[in-house]
Amino acid sequence: MIELTDPAKTQIEDYFQGKEPTPIRIFLNSGGWGGPSLAMALDEPKETDDVFDVKGLKFVVDKDFMAKAETIKIDFTGMGFHLDYNMDLGSGSGCSSCGSGGSCGSRYLYLKMIL
Repeated sequence: MIELTDPAKTQIEDYFQGKEPTPIRIFLNSGGWGGPSLAMALDEPKETDDVFDVKGLKFVVDKDFMAKAETIKIDFTGMGFHLDYNMDLGSGSGCSSCGSGGSCGSRYLYLKMIL
């Protein structure tokens, strides 16, 4: 299941203003010093995807990944999109010493939607 907060919905709708909305893929990005993280990008659904219509916006997620994540909540704050999910992705070697007060290894990820 995909949950979308009103601030996230507003931000996405503002992006699509005057354009035809495109499905948004939520996927596991395996790269980076901080280990795997969730990311979003514009994409078309594939046969191996679950498709969710949430508040008039279409999201696509790989079926196998969605079965593990169960629920993904999308929010938007002043720092960007924030995805909360029900699984531990682990952390890369850089997180244990980043000194951020715990944000690196948490399930809460701030990210910029690739548009």
